[in-house]
Amino acid sequence: MQKITPFLWFDGNAEEAVNFYTSTLKNSRIVNMSRYGEGAPAPKGTVISATFILEGQEFMALNGGPMFTFSPAISFFVKCDTQEEIDTLWEKLSAGGKKERCGWLKDKFGVSWQIIPPVLGEMLQDKDPQRAQRVMQAMMQMDKIDIQKLKQAYDQK
Repeated sequence: MQKITPFLWFDGNAEEAVNFYTSTLKNSRIVNMSRYGEGAPAPKGTVISATFILEGQEFMALNGGPMFTFSPAISFFVKCDTQEEIDTLWEKLSAGGKKERCGWLKDKFGVSWQIIPPVLGEMLQDKDPQRAQRVMQAMMQMDKIDIQKLKQAYDQK
């Protein structure tokens, strides 16, 4: 049983966001959606809340209104093993949003994501500080992470 579930607050577009995320990330599905009935503070049929799974991780979404918005202070870190996976998720998740530095992006709903290969962390933690520094400098020049360019910086003599 998952003990902690990320809970996302949307301003009227929770259903669109849940559909987008579950169609973008593999091993994902909608578990349920609760909708308003007659006499509710929103039009009948509007989603109140939803439970969904992304890559095996449970999430919840709420149409809570405009009081709160997303910030990069909280982001979703997605480990991507291949450049193809990085490229695919980078393009899909950033569509209508904003591509940022060092593997970060903001999707069209304002949610921040980090699209990162695990090899980056391994290189940055190398016992040779010069290798790690070269990788850090290479990464700082990137928006979308390029594994081949990281490896070139790492292997540079």
